[in-house]
Amino acid sequence: MSENDHNMPDAQQLKEILSTVSTEIPKLIEAISKGLLNAENAAQMGKTIAQFYSELVKAGMTPDKAYQLTRDYMRNFSIAGIMSSAIESGKKEESND
Repeated sequence: MSENDHNMPDAQQLKEILSTVSTEIPKLIEAISKGLLNAENAAQMGKTIAQFYSELVKAGMTPDKAYQLTRDYMRNFSIAGIMSSAIESGKKEESND
């Protein structure tokens, strides 16, 4: 038996872990979606994004470059962007271990 075999969960533990993940992840995604998609948050997000773009242009950035950076900034607010960032962070942490 290798050293890694001792750290592996048994079938029952794995079943419990997967059961928890399959019920908790959808709840998390729903909560994030509701938080991001309500009207008040959407209005505030629009103002924040417009201000971000405006400040870039005021600082001397070309409108095209400011648009590109604003588009990237907006991706941070999307569900896909959040999930992608979380996955990338997890991969980085795993590679550092």
